[in-house]
Amino acid sequence: MKRVAALVVALALIGVTTWLVWPSDPGVRGQDQKITVVDGPDDDQRVELDATFFPPPDGGKAPVVLLAHGFGGSKQSMRAQAVSLAEQGYAVLTWSARGFGRSTGQIALNSPDYEVKDVKQLIDWLAKRPEVRLDAPNDPRVGIAGGSYGGAIALMTAAHDRRVDAIVPQITWSDLADALFPNGTAGSETSGVFKRMWAGIFFGQGVSLDTTSLLGGGQRQAAQPLTPEQARCGRFLPEICDIYQRVATDGQATDEAIALLRKSSPITVAGQIKAPTLLIQGQRDSLFPLSHADANARAIAAAGTPVSLAWFDGGHDGGNGEADWLAEQTSAWFARHLKRDESAPAVSAFTVTRDGGRDPGTRQRIRLHPEAASYPGLAGTDTTTVELTGPGQNIVSPPGGAPASVSTVPGIGGLLGGQSGGAGFSLDMPGQSATFESAPLTAPLQLTGSPSVKVRVSGAKGEATLFAKLYDVAGTAQPPALPAGLVSPVRVTIPEGAGGAEATIALPAVDYRFAVGHRLRLVVTTTDMGYATPAEPAAYQVSLVSPALAVPTVRTLAAPPAGVAWWVWAMPLAAVVVAGVLIATGRPHHRATDGGDEDVPLEISGLKKAYRNGELAVNDLSFRVEKGQVLGLLGPNGAGKTTTMRMMMGLIQPDGGEIRIFGDRVTPGAPVLSRLGSFVEGPGFLPHLSGRDNIELYWAATGRPAADARFEEALEIANLGKALDRAVRTYSQGMRQRLAIAQAMLGLPDLLVLDEPTNGLDPPQIREMREVLKRYARDGRTVIVSSHMLAEVEQTCSHVVVMHRGQLVSSGPVSQLLSSSALGNGHGPRLEDVFLDLIGDKA
Repeated sequence: MKRVAALVVALALIGVTTWLVWPSDPGVRGQDQKITVVDGPDDDQRVELDATFFPPPDGGKAPVVLLAHGFGGSKQSMRAQAVSLAEQGYAVLTWSARGFGRSTGQIALNSPDYEVKDVKQLIDWLAKRPEVRLDAPNDPRVGIAGGSYGGAIALMTAAHDRRVDAIVPQITWSDLADALFPNGTAGSETSGVFKRMWAGIFFGQGVSLDTTSLLGGGQRQAAQPLTPEQARCGRFLPEICDIYQRVATDGQATDEAIALLRKSSPITVAGQIKAPTLLIQGQRDSLFPLSHADANARAIAAAGTPVSLAWFDGGHDGGNGEADWLAEQTSAWFARHLKRDESAPAVSAFTVTRDGGRDPGTRQRIRLHPEAASYPGLAGTDTTTVELTGPGQNIVSPPGGAPASVSTVPGIGGLLGGQSGGAGFSLDMPGQSATFESAPLTAPLQLTGSPSVKVRVSGAKGEATLFAKLYDVAGTAQPPALPAGLVSPVRVTIPEGAGGAEATIALPAVDYRFAVGHRLRLVVTTTDMGYATPAEPAAYQVSLVSPALAVPTVRTLAAPPAGVAWWVWAMPLAAVVVAGVLIATGRPHHRATDGGDEDVPLEISGLKKAYRNGELAVNDLSFRVEKGQVLGLLGPNGAGKTTTMRMMMGLIQPDGGEIRIFGDRVTPGAPVLSRLGSFVEGPGFLPHLSGRDNIELYWAATGRPAADARFEEALEIANLGKALDRAVRTYSQGMRQRLAIAQAMLGLPDLLVLDEPTNGLDPPQIREMREVLKRYARDGRTVIVSSHMLAEVEQTCSHVVVMHRGQLVSSGPVSQLLSSSALGNGHGPRLEDVFLDLIGDKA
C-alpha cells in the first residue's frame, strides 16, 4: 500500500509540474498604464490618465484600436470589448477620460482644448509602442470606437488628428446644443426647447462621481464629505457648472451655453473628418435621436469620406442592444479599414434593425437587418401621403407646465438594464392636446425617416412651445403605441398682430411598420414631462394647414420575410424524401417537347393570374426570351413581376395562357424545371447550418451528382470567405443575398431567374455581379433579372420587358428602346427616362 501511495503522490507531482511548465496559450493580458498629458487652452494643465494597454496576443506589430467609454463610465466599462478586439489581432488601448475613474482633471465635455488634446497625446504614446504598426514616423494605424460620450470623442479626434484611420461612433451627438435644446426657431440660437430631464441626468452623473466611484475593481471605501463646490459642480469644469446652473434655473439657453456646447460638437468640424466612419445610432434614444447620426453622416460624406450608417435596436432608452451584432459590424469595419483585409465582410451603406417575429424552435426574438446600397437620409427614397382629418382645436398650457403629458421617461432604459424593449408609457393630458387622425390603412405602411406635417398655431403674440408625436392606433382594444416613445418639441413664433403662424413640424425619425387597418394619429400638446415649458399659462388653437402627412419610405430596404417559414424546418425531411425517390427512380430525363420550340429558353403566351378579389395581377402577358440574352423585367411595385416569376417556376398556377421553357409547358414539378435556377422573394436557409452546408444540402436534394454542382464556381460568386463556414443566422442581409445567388447558379442552369439580385450588395459587388451575369449569358445561357435599379439594368441587360399593372408595356433590346425614345438631354436618353415615359403613358 505504501508503494501504491508513493506512486500516486509521484504521479500527482509529475502532473502538477507538467501543468506548471507546459507551454500555454498566452491569451490577452492587459497592462495598466499611467499616461501623463498636458491640455487646456494654454497647455497649462497636467492630467494623469488611467489606461490599460492590450498587446496583440500573437506578438508582432498590429493596428491599434482606442476604446472610449460613455459618460459616467471608465476604462473598466470597455474591458470585454478590448479583450475581444485583441483576440482578433489588434493592439487595444482603453482609458478613463479626464474627470472619470482614476484619471485626474475635470470634465470638459470632449472639448478640443481638453479631451481631444488628451487623445492626440495617447496616439503619440501608442506610436512609440513596439507592438503597434506605423504608417509613418509617429503615425500609428489607429481606429477609435465608443458609445455616447465615447462616440463623440471618436468623431472629434478624427476631425482634429489626421492620423486616425477609421472610427465607429455609437449613439452619439452631432450638435450638443441641439441635443439639449432641440428644434429651435430657424435663425435663433437661443430658442430651442430645454431637454430638462436628460440635462439633469447628464449633469447629475458628473456631480455624483465622488471618491467611492474612483477606486474601480470592485473596491469601495467610505465616502468623504463633499465641499460645497464639489456638491454643486462635482468633477465638471467650473465654467460648465456655472452655465448649467443658469440654464437649469431659467429653462432657456444663453448664447454662452450654445457656444460652449457647439465647441464640443462634431457637426462644427465634421467636414474635416477623413477617416472612414461607421455611424451606429439607436432607434430608442430620446437623448441623441436618429437625426443626429443623419446630420453627422451628411456632413462627413459631403467631404468625400466613406460613411456607413446603421440604425439598431437600442439606445439610451433601452431596447435589445444587439451587442453581438454591433461587435460584428465594428470588427468588419476595422478589418476593412485598419487591417486592409478586402476579404472581410463588407458593411452596407445603410442598415436597419427590424422585428422578424420569433424563431419557431427557440421562441427567441428574431431581428432582421435589411440593407441598402446608399443612405437615403431622413426623407427616404419615396413619400407616401396619408390624409389626416380633424377640426381646429383649442389647447391650454397650464401654469408652471403641470401636470405634464408623458411621451417617454428619459433614461428609464438604462435603469432597467437596457431591457425595456422600447415599450414605454405615454399619456396626453386632457385640454392640452389637439388630435388629428387618418382613416384605417388599406395596405401596410413602412415608415423609415422623419414624417412632416404643416400646422397653423393661433393665439397671443410670442412663442408657443408645442410637442408633436405620431401614434399607431390599432383600435379600441389596446392603447395607441408611440414608436420609440419619441416626441418633437418645437417653438412657433407668432408675430404681433398676425394672430397666428404656420409651421412645418418634422416628427421624430423612426423605422416603424403600421399594419393594415391601423390609423395614424398626430397629437400636438402644450407640455411634455421631459422638457421645460413656460411657467405662464397660455391658450392656443391648432389646426391643419394641409391634411397631408408626408411619410418617408425606403424602397431599397428589402427585409427577409418575418420569422422562419414552416418550410425551412420541413426542408431536411423533404430533402430526404426527394433524394430517396430520385435514387429509386433515377435522374429524370428531358422528355420530348409537346409542341414548343426546344431552342427557346422561355416563351410566355397570354398569361393571366387574378387575385382572390378578381383583380388581375397579370393580364394577357406575352413575350419571348432567346439564348444568350440578359433580360431585365421592369415595372413599379404591383406590376406583376414577382407573380410572373413564380408562375415560371411552377410555384403557382396561371388562370390562363401558358409558359414554356425550352419547349416544355411549365407545370408544378415539370422535369424541364431542372434546367432553371432561381432566386425569388428573398433568401431562405436553415439558420443553424453554415452557408456551405446549406447549399450542399440543397444540391443533394436534387439527386444529381456532386460533380455536376460546380460548387467552387458558385462559391466564388458568393465571395463569403471564412463566413461560408459560419451559421447563416449570423449573416447580414447582403451575405444571405450573395449565398442565395450562388445557390441559384449551382449546376450552371441553362435559364437563370433572379429577383432583385443586387439588394444588399455594395457598389463593388454590384459591379462584379453585373459582369458575372453578362459572362453567364455569353456562354450560351439565358438570364432574367427583375430589378428596380434602372441604371444597373441599362448597364447589364441586353433586352427589357416593361410591365405595368400586369400588362406588357414594351419589350425589345435596350438599345432599340433607347434609340426609339423621343426623350433626350443632349447626351441621349436614359433608361430611367424611357421607363418613366412608358409607365406614364400607360397610366
